[in-house]
Amino acid sequence: MISCFIRLVAAMLALAMFTAACGGGSDSGDTVSGGDTEVVDTSSTETTDDEPADSGSDDGAESADEPEESTDTVELIEVDDSEDPVFGGTLRYALEADVDGLNPVSSALSAPGLLMGVAVFDTLAVMTPEDEWVPYLAESFTPNDDFTVWTMTLRDGVEFHDGTPLDAAAIAVNFGTVLQDPLVGLAVRPFYNLENPIEVIDNLTVQYNLSGANANWPTSQSGQLGLVASPTWLEAALADPTLNQAPVGTGPFVYDSRNEDSVTRFVRNENWWNGDVYLDAVEFVTVTDPDTRNDLLLQGEIQALQTTNPASIDDLKNTDGIQNLLDDSGDESFIMMNSTATPFDDIRARKALTFATPRQNYIDLIGLGISQPANQMFTPSSPYYNPAVQQEADQPELVGDLVDSYCGDFPDNCTDGKIDMEFQWSGPSVVQTRIAELLDEGWSIGFNVNFQELPQDAHIQEVAFGVFDVVTWRQFGAPNPADDRVWLECATIGGLSLNWPRFCDESRDAILDQLELATTVEERQPLLFELSEKIQQDYLYVFTLHSLWDHSFSENVRGMCGHSTPEGVDMRCVLNGRTWLSNVWFAE
Repeated sequence: MISCFIRLVAAMLALAMFTAACGGGSDSGDTVSGGDTEVVDTSSTETTDDEPADSGSDDGAESADEPEESTDTVELIEVDDSEDPVFGGTLRYALEADVDGLNPVSSALSAPGLLMGVAVFDTLAVMTPEDEWVPYLAESFTPNDDFTVWTMTLRDGVEFHDGTPLDAAAIAVNFGTVLQDPLVGLAVRPFYNLENPIEVIDNLTVQYNLSGANANWPTSQSGQLGLVASPTWLEAALADPTLNQAPVGTGPFVYDSRNEDSVTRFVRNENWWNGDVYLDAVEFVTVTDPDTRNDLLLQGEIQALQTTNPASIDDLKNTDGIQNLLDDSGDESFIMMNSTATPFDDIRARKALTFATPRQNYIDLIGLGISQPANQMFTPSSPYYNPAVQQEADQPELVGDLVDSYCGDFPDNCTDGKIDMEFQWSGPSVVQTRIAELLDEGWSIGFNVNFQELPQDAHIQEVAFGVFDVVTWRQFGAPNPADDRVWLECATIGGLSLNWPRFCDESRDAILDQLELATTVEERQPLLFELSEKIQQDYLYVFTLHSLWDHSFSENVRGMCGHSTPEGVDMRCVLNGRTWLSNVWFAE
């Protein structure tokens, strides 16, 4: 069994090249004007290319625990058409946690970090409401005939906050730095020709040389790997890591000050390349307890928050004067086991924990009918949802024989006929503690559970180093499902791992390779059906809920949606824990 917290003195960590493990994912959001109301559809359908989403099955099979009514949401935000954006004001935005730094090449950018990240940095690509990639900070992406080489041209005239020009040399420095990072490099190295991964063609053009064909490669530049930092600042931060807390990007806001686990403040970039920024400043406030976040919003101490706590979301949805952007289409919440740690290196222990999990109690008492139950990586409305895959749990009668068999072979890993284990989660949080107690009520039939609560950044570090037995986690939900390969592939296992359970299956890798060239629903569906089946058979995850993200705003906040590229292409309003703040303003 893993011991209690070990002080880790390795390099800084990072999450989520495409999505935020522990808090990231995708949605599809269409914005339609209708009279005095802006309708923001953040439903959980996943669409790709020009294909419409459907039920994913012709046999009519349904999950036994699927709610009678979908939790997909059309949120109504009252807007006065006569209002014009005004400058001024400071938006105070409460986050569920802080991160260890704000350096996109080395810091642990879970959902709160990515939300702060897109305030101070810009991504090279963004996703549209139809889950298609489009250039953003870049001007264009062009593949060769077999999709093994992609050429990117940058926009001319863009500068970082410190006056350094955005050019091909800056991209090369960013890419070279991330390539060398112990953890983020795992999200890069397996997918590039390491003999010559990037070439500077001219002042505004770079060429990426991949290790294999990828017809959807630009989607990788819409997440953490697409956040571009000043090369001048990156060089300084390598010499002085304290500068990781003072980011320098090209984004709509400029770093002003930061007090870790308290307040991070950014001020308006008066010369932002993509138009006006209306707020004087945005202050991100770390508030780990969801009830406290709600209270602060209702009391007017903050004007925005992010949360995935169903009880909090229910309260916010039913409170007059609170505006909500809701998204349940992306990441999943689940229990995750470490396949290289005793006792979960043995599938008998993994099966026993799965069967002992009181999943229905979790769904009822934590999901509260607000969040959809999860059986796999996709919501039931996704074309990639496999109805044959139903999450096993709530079968305590199957636990005893598995535990007896395991303890008979490994008596040193058991006490009083039960398997010894550690359960770790991110806190402090009253809700997370309640979850731990709820799970232990089921697990105690066959397991002696030692609890460990850590701050989110330390929690992420231990998981990355494999210093855990079992954790609660959020993950998956990339707009391009192939991008989730980083969490599943053998190549991302190492001393540091992005394949968190550290489980290698070469047949699973072969499916992921095929997904890289699939560009339609018809091509992807059978591959993703098979992938979901393999994931279930390995007993590494116990899926519980599809994360329902809520970005809540006070009634005088405007401009939360309606963001676009310089070419006028609409950008997705919400992306799990992320949303855009460049167009946000206060109504008078």
